[in-house]
Amino acid sequence: MKSSFSHNTLRCVQLLIAIAVLPASLLAGENDVINTGDTAWMLTATVLVLFMTIPGLSLFYGGLVRNKNVLSVLMQCFAMVGVITILWVLFGYSLAFTDGGGMNKFIGGLSKAFLSDLTPDSVSGTIPESVFLCFQLTFAIITPALIVGAFAERMKFSAMLWFSVIWFMLSYLPICHMAWGGGILGDWGVLDFAGGTVVHINAGIAGLVACVMIGKRRGFPNQPMKPHSLPLTVIGASMLWVGWFGFNAGSQLAADGTAGMAMLVTQVATAAAAVTWMFIEWIRHGKPSVLGIATGAVGGLVAITPASGTAGPMGALLIGFSAGLLCYFFSTSVKKKFGYDDSLDVFGVHGVGGIIGALLTGLCAAEFMGGSGLAHDTVGAQLWNQFLGVTLTVVWCGVVSVVSLFVIDKIIGLRVTDEEEVVGLDISLHDEQGYEI
Repeated sequence: MKSSFSHNTLRCVQLLIAIAVLPASLLAGENDVINTGDTAWMLTATVLVLFMTIPGLSLFYGGLVRNKNVLSVLMQCFAMVGVITILWVLFGYSLAFTDGGGMNKFIGGLSKAFLSDLTPDSVSGTIPESVFLCFQLTFAIITPALIVGAFAERMKFSAMLWFSVIWFMLSYLPICHMAWGGGILGDWGVLDFAGGTVVHINAGIAGLVACVMIGKRRGFPNQPMKPHSLPLTVIGASMLWVGWFGFNAGSQLAADGTAGMAMLVTQVATAAAAVTWMFIEWIRHGKPSVLGIATGAVGGLVAITPASGTAGPMGALLIGFSAGLLCYFFSTSVKKKFGYDDSLDVFGVHGVGGIIGALLTGLCAAEFMGGSGLAHDTVGAQLWNQFLGVTLTVVWCGVVSVVSLFVIDKIIGLRVTDEEEVVGLDISLHDEQGYEI
């Protein structure tokens, strides 16, 4: 009996000690324990975002160009997946998401270059670091792929590759770090939940600069350059719409209420923008177009992106209506007035939509708008810092784009020859045809 009593006493003491240290143990490991639910969701979100580039964006852009250039666009989007993946593994992830020391306000360091310390046990928050790394990679892939639409049908494939690599290193990685890696945009309290500045303003400004510097397509705007396959474009836009739930809801990096709200507001804003564009065309031209409603939807997806983690449903409606109206205006009237040949409206949809969303995030995050709260004390202060974030992104990306395109043009040239452009880039650059004619 004495032995049994001693044994039970020992077990009781052990249990009391375990209970005493349990809270501290949980607290110490709360950021180091993998949550299987979060991980399962993030694996799914990562696949959805990659699905946005191939096949979503590829088909959306492919249907918008003429049939002699469809393969060239598909090739450019596909190539981005391969090239950016390699650069991300070598140094991109490290420069975006590690401490950059004295340069940390603008760029990260190389402590995770080549992913040498990554193991199956590496954790980022509540998910494996490998999953976080791969999720962020899909954002890095789609951003330069978006730019392709601005200079479609006239840029050399080699020039496109060089520009994408240089721009990725000098514009995407710094802006990504500034917003999400502990840099200056984060210090300012700029709200960018899923990439209004990092992805869309960044790509939109680069697209505008590129289309102006490379010049107009032969015959633009006097010759008709209609999309060769609107069914492909609508299929691509539909894939983008579905994939965008991974883009926005996945940016919470957890399967929780914020992710659920991000999914809802993404749907609401996209629907509002699509319907707004449709009715504007209906009123102005007497008939709504399939191309218009699809483009409006993409504009809504873009605009809600920075606000998706902080806006409520009513804020999403405001952002969607605003995007449908202003993206339509810039993609038609402004583009026509200034005469630049942004082939697939990268600036009009992604640049303008990103700016609208980034600015309205400062309003729609407010609690009186149904949002989850501001990073600053007042709406005015938040709007000012959102404006500063937009301005920094526009200037930074604009300078990088101008300089890199100028240098590439001097070394290898940006544009295909007139003969190659007339024949089409599919045959001229890839010796293949999308369709037998």
